[in-house]
Amino acid sequence: MFRAMNTTTALIERSSPDGHQEARRQLLYELVSGASGLALVGFMWGHMFLVSSILTGARGFDWVEETLQDYYLAQPTVFVVIVIFLVHAAMASRKIPAQLRERRRMLALARQLRNVTGAIPGLAPGDPRLHPHVESLLWIWQVRSGMLILVLGSFHIVLLSLDALTPLFGARTGIEAASTFARVQGGLWPVYAVLLLCVEFHAAVGLYRLAVKWGAGSHLSRTTLWRLALVLFWTFLGLGVVALAVLAGVLPPPLTFLVGS
Repeated sequence: MFRAMNTTTALIERSSPDGHQEARRQLLYELVSGASGLALVGFMWGHMFLVSSILTGARGFDWVEETLQDYYLAQPTVFVVIVIFLVHAAMASRKIPAQLRERRRMLALARQLRNVTGAIPGLAPGDPRLHPHVESLLWIWQVRSGMLILVLGSFHIVLLSLDALTPLFGARTGIEAASTFARVQGGLWPVYAVLLLCVEFHAAVGLYRLAVKWGAGSHLSRTTLWRLALVLFWTFLGLGVVALAVLAGVLPPPLTFLVGS
């Protein structure tokens, strides 16, 4: 596949005077897409740890938020995240429509391959010859999760922006435990559950594909990289599920003893 892409790029460069410039432009797009995605993953991990302060109860959650407000970290972060979110969405989605149409037959082929795998002598489910098909499916589901994140994530960012910059939904400017509890328990927990699953899946697959794309596979096998991605996926998904369960009122905050609340 990579040889075919390189050959196509070479043909474009020889046949068109603008081919080299177009190749450099596409490389720039890939760099911006990867860098913005990596920045969003880092932000989401930090965001997850901050949200998980709810495990210490309302007092711990409010203390963390008030600290961010007092040191003027919340407001600039909102603007920076919105810009990076939009840039990544634009860069990552520039090829989606055409590629989705082209991948439909590949998806059907992968389904057929899974059905007949057991009937092929010497071809086990983990055989390296199946990797291209598995990774094609991962790419497709990453695109689908990204579409959901674009919708649900935009909704979440708007709510957080209103909380961080205005007193519209609370007694003061800033994110508050009381308004957050009320929002989640008022019916938004399914939205946040879907968003949580999509974000963690999208981040894990994105990190895996980014590592493979930029040469980490020459130092670690793809199997090892994927296992690392799975560890990150289940770790942050588990943490998020527990935090969401506390916000939804299903579980009591288990770490209230840490702040004496």
